[in-house]
Amino acid sequence: MIARLAEPFGSFPAILMEWSRIKGDDLALRDDKREVYWAELVGLVERLAARLVETGLQRGQSVAILGTSTVEYALVFLAAVRAGGVAAPLTTSASPEQLEGMAKDSGAIHLFIDSAKAAELGPDFMADLIRVPLESIDTWMAPPGARAPEFVPEPKDPFNIIYSSGTTGIPKGIVHSHQMRWRQFAATALSYLGAGLEVRSLASTPLYSNTTMVAFLPVLLAGGCVRVMGKFDCAKWLAHAQADRTTITMLVPVQYQRLMDFAGFDDFDLSSLKLKYCTSAPFSAELKREVLARMPGGLIEIYSMTEGGVVCLLAAHEFPDKLHTVGRPAPGSELKVLDDEDREVPPGTPGNLIGRSLTMMSGYKNRPDKTAEAQWIDPATGEAWMRMGDIGRVDAEGFVELVGRAKDMIISGGFNIYPSDLEAELMKEPGIAEAAVVGVPSRKWGESPVGFVVLKDGADEAVASLGAIMAAVNERLGKTQRLAALHPIAEMPRSHIGKLLKSELREEAARLGGVE
Repeated sequence: MIARLAEPFGSFPAILMEWSRIKGDDLALRDDKREVYWAELVGLVERLAARLVETGLQRGQSVAILGTSTVEYALVFLAAVRAGGVAAPLTTSASPEQLEGMAKDSGAIHLFIDSAKAAELGPDFMADLIRVPLESIDTWMAPPGARAPEFVPEPKDPFNIIYSSGTTGIPKGIVHSHQMRWRQFAATALSYLGAGLEVRSLASTPLYSNTTMVAFLPVLLAGGCVRVMGKFDCAKWLAHAQADRTTITMLVPVQYQRLMDFAGFDDFDLSSLKLKYCTSAPFSAELKREVLARMPGGLIEIYSMTEGGVVCLLAAHEFPDKLHTVGRPAPGSELKVLDDEDREVPPGTPGNLIGRSLTMMSGYKNRPDKTAEAQWIDPATGEAWMRMGDIGRVDAEGFVELVGRAKDMIISGGFNIYPSDLEAELMKEPGIAEAAVVGVPSRKWGESPVGFVVLKDGADEAVASLGAIMAAVNERLGKTQRLAALHPIAEMPRSHIGKLLKSELREEAARLGGVE
């Protein structure tokens, strides 16, 4: 198997078939209600794939999936790929109009939907599609022993579509090819097998998120076991990690923070953990440090985009003095830092990050215009790079420090203000648990920075002194950086995978008003 995973391209379904023969008595998938062993996994996937083809699925056609992560959800995802189709998981937090738009954009004729979303959306929702309840796939699939027609993937065949989250309008569909997924995850699986690691994964972010794929696809390529969780809950996560003797997990920063704050955290045995991953949102140096001190195993931060571009890796346990960075470009990744006129800037100077790697998207589904907008074409070579959307700088050792999102940069009186600098100063104040800064329109300055803070438990009295806090912070900031207002907020608005939604903070700042 090691030799097959080391090949430059291969077939996911073929690898799963081989593991079913080798590891038949071992668990492959589990959730709170169901366990699937390797001996039965491929049979279930084949029966689902056969039924998909019988009911009209064509090669390269999408299969839409909508619901909470379960074993059944995972089986449908794998079956779509086995049948020669494309897994198209839909974001559960999207509006009905967005969901319909995504399904139409994907070209799906099948919609697998769980009972909760079906009840919420009603019987007429996407009634023109073949609607299959996720809870009933065992009765819908083809009879035992059925096999889907042979499918031999080509490198450019689409593997899945991941729809972007946290956007208005119809989210863009990010298409990943079989080649891209193979390059991403065969190498990861190979590293697990080469290290002799028993791969038992705990996937606690939604299966519609690209983040979750790290805890799902390479684990199965390595012949391991994936436990999928629905809604994240600290007590359940800790209980599963202890009972399953979890060795690998992927968590977003807000989940790490909740675990660190959980009163019973230290009562659980997490000694089996070998590798912890994190991606999708800014991961503060302070939180990384606490995770390293309190959770066993290595900690690897991944910086990239669902679209691809540069991939940076920070093995935090190996570089404790670089926790303020997202690491260095991984092998096969390249990074440039450009100014607003697309000229490279000197080392250490903040600028717009662009990158490329071996794991780039094929493009946005049906949106060549948006694909072109997302790219930077090297005038000397004609090669396409992805605009990462972040402002960052590279230190003398090649480590990348993020300064902020390009779209979140504040331009006040003609000066660039990086929100992360202001947020760092706010976090120095006692009683503040979280801080975020956004720019709001200002008649006097064009834009002015406005801060929002979540107070620590028992720090409510700090609300009365927010004016003093703002004054203290502004005293430490440059004149062009100073906050125009500071507001308390009960909880930061976040997406389902923990991304801070600054668009909602800007709306709240506009509602509160009070900026000149």
